[in-house]
Amino acid sequence: MSGLLKSAWTVFRKELVDALRDRRTLLTVLLSSVAMGPLVLVLLSALVSSMEERAEARELLVHDIAAAPTLRNYVERQTWTLKEAPADYEAQLRARTLGDPVLVVPKDFEARLARGEPVELELVADSANTRSAVGGRRVERLIEGFVQEQASLRLALRGVAPQLVQVARVENRDLADPASRAAQLLAMLPFFVLMAVVYGALNAALDTTAGERERGSLEPLLCNPASRWVLVLGKWGAVAAVGVAIAVLSAASFLPGQWLLRNDALAALFRYGAYEAGAFVALLLPLAAAVAAVLMAVAIRCRSFKEAQASATVVVLAVSLAPLVSVFNQEGDAAWFTWVPALGQVTLMNRVLRGETLDAAALLPPVLVCAALSVVALAYVARTLRSAALK
Repeated sequence: MSGLLKSAWTVFRKELVDALRDRRTLLTVLLSSVAMGPLVLVLLSALVSSMEERAEARELLVHDIAAAPTLRNYVERQTWTLKEAPADYEAQLRARTLGDPVLVVPKDFEARLARGEPVELELVADSANTRSAVGGRRVERLIEGFVQEQASLRLALRGVAPQLVQVARVENRDLADPASRAAQLLAMLPFFVLMAVVYGALNAALDTTAGERERGSLEPLLCNPASRWVLVLGKWGAVAAVGVAIAVLSAASFLPGQWLLRNDALAALFRYGAYEAGAFVALLLPLAAAVAAVLMAVAIRCRSFKEAQASATVVVLAVSLAPLVSVFNQEGDAAWFTWVPALGQVTLMNRVLRGETLDAAALLPPVLVCAALSVVALAYVARTLRSAALK
């Protein structure tokens, strides 16, 4: 047994050195792990700051505001700024060059208001234009306030207390704690870390199988007296080590990346420390091993690195699509999520961000599934190496 382990260790060191010498692998490590955390946080900070600036601007685009001086008076008392909408506002909304909804005022607004008749205001937005769709709700609340004020004035003129018709009032109470709100903003972090591990192990897995076969260095290696399992375990260990290294670097890159947050509200909500980084790495270890084995199994029958890249696209696509199940599921995390590779890791990492405690019942399923995947994939690689196809 010691001889087998020593031989596997020798193969592991050789494959790991070869992987680190590969410029493509090193470039992937740097771009997907070291630079990813700061870049993602800078982009997220810029997005949140942009949304806050738009919310604080309190600007209302109106078409023909001159026809509604009463409405103008109310809006300006709410410290909103009125701006005349461009003549081609519909075309600009469709083209997404205009990011605010437009309130259209009818010509007879004041006359109908004076007669006590209902006035129809038109709020023009484009549901395909995300910015205008989001801003529409703020404008609706502003107009609702105007309507309520006018109704109260009419009741007061008739000697009726407005409180008599206000039979109920809704008070909002948010049950989400700061950790849950932060987890909503940082929900993309687990996905980025997950994909960094996959792409990091990709080049190493393809190079140690299809790459060696294309260069003609795999057949001489098979002539050695070492068993096929020794070669497979050594190669797999090197690929998995690259994936684990990228998992550590990518999870740790968000720690110094917090210094680049330009938004104070986001910085206050951002809860990602050494514990969260360590939990991310622990959850990704089994997946890194399984992904390395599966990629090797896919690439072992390919005769060139390019052919292996095309075949591995299926694995990358499956890993990237699996976490989307939780996005389309509106009923919360299901128990079977943790049994699906990639989806289980993302689900548990989101729980870590929400401050939840992970028990053995939640951790065991992804570990068992990844271990089973690794064994099956490595057995296939060993069987393929024994076949006559490589001779």
